Amino acid sequence: MTSPDTPENAPDAPAARTQIAAQDWASAAADPQYRAAVVDLLGALAYGELAAFERLAEDAKLAPTLADKAELAKMASAEFHHFEQLRDRLTEIGAEPTAAMDPFVAALDGFHKQTAPSDWLEGLVKAYVGDSIASDFYREVAVRLDSDTRELVLAVLADTGHADFAVEKVRAAIEADPRVGGRLALWARRLMGEALSQSQRVVADRDALSTMLVGGVADGFDLAEVGKMFSRITEAHTKRMAALGLAA
Repeated sequence: MTSPDTPENAPDAPAARTQIAAQDWASAAADPQYRAAVVDLLGALAYGELAAFERLAEDAKLAPTLADKAELAKMASAEFHHFEQLRDRLTEIGAEPTAAMDPFVAALDGFHKQTAPSDWLEGLVKAYVGDSIASDFYREVAVRLDSDTRELVLAVLADTGHADFAVEKVRAAIEADPRVGGRLALWARRLMGEALSQSQRVVADRDALSTMLVGGVADGFDLAEVGKMFSRITEAHTKRMAALGLAA
C-alpha cells in the first residue's frame, strides 16, 4: 500500500507482543479461529493491494508530465508485487485467494467509489492520506500476529515511494496557488472520515477479525484499547496533513 515510513505512532512491538505474537505460524495456526482471522486479514490486504495497483495505473492517466506518469507506473508495479506476495501466502497456508478476498470487495470498492478523485492532486492526496490510514490500521493489528504473518504484513505495507512523491507535488502546487490548499484540506478530511468508517465496517462484518481486536484471539485488546488505536491513527493523519502543508 502507498504509505510513508512506519509512523511514529505505531505501537511498540516488544511491549505489545502477546502470546500469539511470540509464536510462528505453524504453532499459532493450531487455533482455528486465529487461522480464520489471518485468512481474513490477508484477504483484505490482498484485495487492497490489487485495488491500489488498478487505481495507480488509472491515476497515471491524469499525470501532467511523462515523468510523473512513469513514476506512478513504477509504484503500480510495486503494489502488484505486494498483491502477488499475499496471494501466494494465502495459497501456501491452504486458503483460496479469490475466496479470501471476496468478502472485502464490496466495502473497498464502495470506499473507492465514494472517494473518486476529480483531478491529479486529489488522486495524490488520496493515495497518501487514505491508504496511509489503512496501513496504520494494519500495522496496529500486525504487532499481535504470529511472527511469520507479521513479517509479511509489514513487508507489503512498505512505502512504494508515493509518500515523498505526493508531498513534493502537493506542496509545489500549493506554493504555486495557495487556494489549492483549502480545497485539498477539505478533501483530505473527507478521506479521513471515509477511511475510518470503512476500516470499522470491515472489522465489524468479520467475526474473526473483530474478535482479534476486542479479545479472544492473539490475546487481543479491549474496547478501550481499540479507541486508543484509532486515536493514534488520527494523530498520524494530522502529521501527514502537516507534511502536505494542509490544515488537519
